[in-house]
Parts: sequence; C-alpha cells; structure tokens
Amino acid sequence: MNDNRIFITGIGNGIGRALAQHYADKGWRIAGLDPDGEALAEVRGALGGNPLLVEGDAGREAHVIDTADRLSEWLDDAPLTCLVNNAGIADPYAGPLEDLSLADFQGWIDASLTAAFLCSRTLLPFLRRGDSGCIVNISSTRAVMSEPECFGYAAAKGGLDALTHAMAVSLGPQIRVNAIRPGWIETRDWQKRSECEEVSHREKDKAQHPAGRVGRPEDIAQTVDWLLDSDFVTGQAINVDGGMTVKMIYEH
Repeated sequence: MNDNRIFITGIGNGIGRALAQHYADKGWRIAGLDPDGEALAEVRGALGGNPLLVEGDAGREAHVIDTADRLSEWLDDAPLTCLVNNAGIADPYAGPLEDLSLADFQGWIDASLTAAFLCSRTLLPFLRRGDSGCIVNISSTRAVMSEPECFGYAAAKGGLDALTHAMAVSLGPQIRVNAIRPGWIETRDWQKRSECEEVSHREKDKAQHPAGRVGRPEDIAQTVDWLLDSDFVTGQAINVDGGMTVKMIYEH
C-alpha cells in the first residue's frame, strides 16, 4: 500500500470500475461514489482492503456533501491525490429534439457536468492538503462531434471541457485539471455481474479505427497515469479514441 488516494465518481460500472481496480492493483487507497448499491458491493469485494464506497448521486448536492463528510473521516487528515469525475449517463441518445423534455435534458447535464462541479468544489480542500493535486474529468469525443439526437449528452460533455479549462486556470499551480475524451471504449465486460456481457467486435468495427481496434478501459487508466505524472499539462482535453476524431469519412 502506498500513500496515494483516489476518489472516483461512477465507480460501480464501466470505466469507473476499471479505474478502481487499476489503482487498487497499484497499491492506492480507493474511494468513490455511485448510485448502484449492487455494483458497489461487487467492487468492494473485488478491491479488498478498506475502500470508501458511498451509495449516492454525484449530481445531488446533499449526497456529495454527505460523501465529503465520510471522506474526511476516511482520509484522517491525509491529502486526496486525485479526483476523477467520471459520473454520467452512458446512453447518449435522446430522440427527436421536439420530443425532448427539459427534465430529461437536465438529467444529462446534472449527471456529468453538475456532478463534476459539485464534487470538485466540495472535495477541493482535501486535494489542497498536499503539495499538488490532480482532477481528471471524463468527457467524451461527443463534446466536439455528434451523431444525431444526442443533445443533452453532447451539451454536458462540451460543458465539462469548458469547466476543465476554467478550473485549470483558477486552481493552478497547486491543482492541475485535465479532461479525457474517450471514444468507443468497450465496457460491457466491466459491468456488474447481472449486466456483464462477453465482448466481441466485428472486423469492420476494429478496422474503422486508425489504431486497429476498439478501445478498452485500460486505455483510459493509462491516460490518467500519464496525466498524474505530467506536471506541465493542465487545462487540456485529451482524445483517447484510436484516432477516430481525425479520420475524414465520406460516403463513396
């Protein structure tokens, strides 16, 4: 066990679950927040040790404040090394704009953008306890490109990119803030047991990526590792998408 501590929102499934396992394997102490109690129980069993796993919604202020109280006790005056704002609604598709309710649109905003604001603001004192701290916001390539009918998701992730550079220039130099924009990252095999699936991809799914394959959660973990070690990098949004955002695609 080392002295590093990481807090991950959306830790129960997908990228958040994979990040928790990655940093537990590196000897970090793990804390996180997720509304899925069933998934949290599985993560707790997989991680072992003494993780702080709180059932709650990162987009609700009362839940975040309660989590911070529990985190303060768990940290016992030690600093928080890294906050990963990963929470969000995974499904980007909203249907036709004329049928989209304000409540549904706001749901995407709150789950990702509002959650990142609340958690960053509330956990900032724990990051400031150390000589340096790191915030990583999990955005999306959909912040800068779209498929049809993904209004709320795109708006939330675009806002998250903007929040990233706003926080970077405000919190530096002690706290560095960056975003990762995942492309197609396969997470079906990183879900809770009741929803976990075997993964296979068509050859054309792989071939459409300049990197020759679909992404894995480990690709995101490696990028977080790099950002933690890169003390001259802040305010950036890093595409981790196998090259898809630079590929020009036309019908022939």
